[in-house]
Amino acid sequence: MKFLFWRLKVDTVPVIDIAPFLAGTPEGIASVAEELGRACEEIGFFQITGFGVSEEFIQEVYDVSRRFFDLSEELKATAAQPAPDQVRGWTAVGAEGLSYSLDEVAPGDLKEKMDMGPFNVPEDDYHRGAAAGPHFAPNVWPQALPEMRGLWERYFAEMSEVSRQVMRIFAVALDLQIDFFEDKINEHISMFRVVNYPDQPTPPLPGQLRAGAHTDYGSLTLLRQEQRPGSLQVMTKSGEWFDVPTIKGALVVNIGDLMAEWTNDRWVSTLHRVINPPRDIANDSRRISLVFFHQPNYDAMISCLPTCLAAGEEPRHAPMSSGEHLFSKFVKQSTFGQGVNK
Repeated sequence: MKFLFWRLKVDTVPVIDIAPFLAGTPEGIASVAEELGRACEEIGFFQITGFGVSEEFIQEVYDVSRRFFDLSEELKATAAQPAPDQVRGWTAVGAEGLSYSLDEVAPGDLKEKMDMGPFNVPEDDYHRGAAAGPHFAPNVWPQALPEMRGLWERYFAEMSEVSRQVMRIFAVALDLQIDFFEDKINEHISMFRVVNYPDQPTPPLPGQLRAGAHTDYGSLTLLRQEQRPGSLQVMTKSGEWFDVPTIKGALVVNIGDLMAEWTNDRWVSTLHRVINPPRDIANDSRRISLVFFHQPNYDAMISCLPTCLAAGEEPRHAPMSSGEHLFSKFVKQSTFGQGVNK
């Protein structure tokens, strides 16, 4: 397959049914990879359906997550994030500013969040040794909601498999063997995050958003969003913002900086943000998003893929391990981490 340079309408996030790829027919594999490759080159965002996770289960995850964020701050604090470089547990509204990852200063984001990483981690040198750093840090769970753990762990496992399949589609789209990425993501250091954007009874500070403009860091992100005020927006190449519609039963997928670097910037990691709701409905604008950040094995080397280097070109980025790449972003995104980076 040759690389695709067709122009997409700049304010469109395509919706792609990946079931034909999962069915394994040559035609299905080729057509889905073609569509995804086109989207990744042009806008870096698309939505997928047919990924095989039940809507009923997803709603269970929403329900338990909503109950967690409804707890008192005292009870949520029993699962507080242990340290800036250990992205596990709960952080309060305003504790993170995503625009900081771009070295931009703005008030903290109007959201709270809860994070988990890999679970059932083996007790061996690869996972627990010094080289592993914080990437397999233990998860922390709220004492008041014991049923949350099992549902979240299942969601993490489900999204891990969806991500694996999307990476297989990526491989085909990039003229690589379909299993090219398998040994680079079989010990992935991904994170599952649920974000609560609360009602806004008082106006935000100047420049303050639900989530400031940022790009994601890893290979890909899987987002389940709600049809609620204060939407996800993506920036076009011309610098304009447009809304990403909520499609029933779909996941929003975008590639991150790591994937863009892997492809020598042939694929694009696109700025996006979550805006505030209109003031006249801000008192009833709560929004919850389920976000899975897929990140390859910490020791996977991210260097220009052989099919992404045209004759006479040089790699645009120095090789870097996946773990180093991610760790360089961890602390910068935290408002309390600003002092660490100054």
